[in-house]
Amino acid sequence: MLLSRTVARVVFVFFIGLFSFIGGAAAAREMVSIKGAVANLRTAPSTRAEVAWELQRGYPLEVLQRKGDWLQVRDFENDRGWIARSTSTKTPHHVVKAKVANLRSAPSQSARVVGKVQRLEVLRTVQKKGAWVKVKRSNGQTAWVAASLLWGW
Repeated sequence: MLLSRTVARVVFVFFIGLFSFIGGAAAAREMVSIKGAVANLRTAPSTRAEVAWELQRGYPLEVLQRKGDWLQVRDFENDRGWIARSTSTKTPHHVVKAKVANLRSAPSQSARVVGKVQRLEVLRTVQKKGAWVKVKRSNGQTAWVAASLLWGW
């Protein structure tokens, strides 16, 4: 009975540690965004690999894996590919995942609408406050957007 209780404790502690590790890893996803005007997303980690598509400045990506000077990444639609590490930056951005999203003067559903952004528009992340993200558009306008309408940092 004593042996089985000790084994049960060891197994319990092991699984608690494992779930804590997995939970912490999931919460701490690594993000990058595109540094230059455009970057090639490739099918494999090589400049000789096929270009799947071009990504514009600021486009946010989640890092899945590193291989030498390459990052395997995914976007908000779960499309995957490889980018050269040198084409990425840690500057936070979001992409609009909704068809249209309202830009608001304050982080509130009742705040005045000051503009609209379209699906796939890339926005510089300025600040986060609860369920809201303050963003900066390429034209310099800053405003708040509901985080549920965006994907990124």
